[in-house]
Amino acid sequence: MTSTTDTTKRASTQHPPPQQDTEEPSPRSDLVSHVAAYRARLRGGEMGSLPAVLGLAVLCAVFGSLRPAFLTAGNFANLFTQGAVITTLAMGLVFVLLLGEVDLSAGFVSGVAGAVLAVTLTKHGWPLPAALAATVATGAVIGAVLGTLVARVGIPSFVVTLGGFLAFQGVVLIIIGQGGNIPITDPAIVAVQNKNLTPALGWVLFALVAGGFAGLKALTARSRRRKGLRAEPLVVAAGKVAGVALVFGAAVAVLNEERSRNVLVVSLKGVPIVVPILVALLALLTFVLGYTRYGLHIYAVGGNAEAAHRSGIKVARIRTSVFVIGSSMAALAGVFAASRANSVDPNAGGSNTLLYAMGAAVIGGTSLFGGRGRVVDAVVGGAVVAVIDNGMGLLGYSAGVKFVVTGLVLVVAAGVDALSRRRASSRGR
Repeated sequence: MTSTTDTTKRASTQHPPPQQDTEEPSPRSDLVSHVAAYRARLRGGEMGSLPAVLGLAVLCAVFGSLRPAFLTAGNFANLFTQGAVITTLAMGLVFVLLLGEVDLSAGFVSGVAGAVLAVTLTKHGWPLPAALAATVATGAVIGAVLGTLVARVGIPSFVVTLGGFLAFQGVVLIIIGQGGNIPITDPAIVAVQNKNLTPALGWVLFALVAGGFAGLKALTARSRRRKGLRAEPLVVAAGKVAGVALVFGAAVAVLNEERSRNVLVVSLKGVPIVVPILVALLALLTFVLGYTRYGLHIYAVGGNAEAAHRSGIKVARIRTSVFVIGSSMAALAGVFAASRANSVDPNAGGSNTLLYAMGAAVIGGTSLFGGRGRVVDAVVGGAVVAVIDNGMGLLGYSAGVKFVVTGLVLVVAAGVDALSRRRASSRGR
């Protein structure tokens, strides 16, 4: 006869008591685990743009203390217009660098595009929309050719784009003419780099940026929860939104101050028109790279092209497309450069344009080895390059010294990237 105790044990084994639902982690424990995960990523070498942000803060503090004029509203506005071309080029180069490729022709692609804009507007009298379409199309076609040679033919990107560097310099000379100069008189193009929004529109832009960023954070959190993934802690997301709102709000407030030395002659206040264009480009490219299947494929190919191919990703198509994006962004940079100079000359896109743009992308945190980087890295890196160039200019240093300092910063950024990769590899990531 079976004892009551044995029966109870057998029943409990066959039909275990139902387990209680796991409790949701408290906000405090969720925040602690998020901070711990972030610290683990930092120890593993995934620092992103953090070094560039800290460096930017230090540079601003140093230049502001040594030369108070650096912190004036007028100079603050100059930083945006000075850095627009480099930042735009760098945003396009991020896509190329994510695949571990390089584009040495981007600077002169912007020159060719600027020459096309000048010729179509000034010499042929095209309407502005048609001229802009031809300008961007020029960049896209050049990118398609470069990408095809790299992805389909198999020529290393260094060789292809080095050839483009030389060839496109010649194309600019052919279009403009040796020693020539084509003025840009279209008021809309000139206004991009030389005019400002009204103070009221500046605050509208602030509301759109702050509200859009908050909305993006909310949508991202909801999407992750639907997929069963842990969302970013509310306090962290709110802190990021508050930080963006504070920084951008302060920038708008400073830019809305009167910057003219003689208000009776001309009034200079408001956010430069190029700023909302850059914000729109940043938002669009960030969405493409971080929230679309295409963007995920770019990261996959940059991380491991062979594995991406085996998973069904069209690797050659992705490789071609990033050059199209890079050259199209270079074309827009050519428009900004033409607007700032009010003309296009045979040297358009030359000098230090490419070097500064490549440096901006890498300094901001985009890896030279592929698979790691964001579009915002180009913006942060572009700000670092612009601050170095502007601040050292105000201190009276020569162009040679500025090149040396910028080069050293670039080497340090590349070194941090290499060490981060080695550290991540040693941890088995």
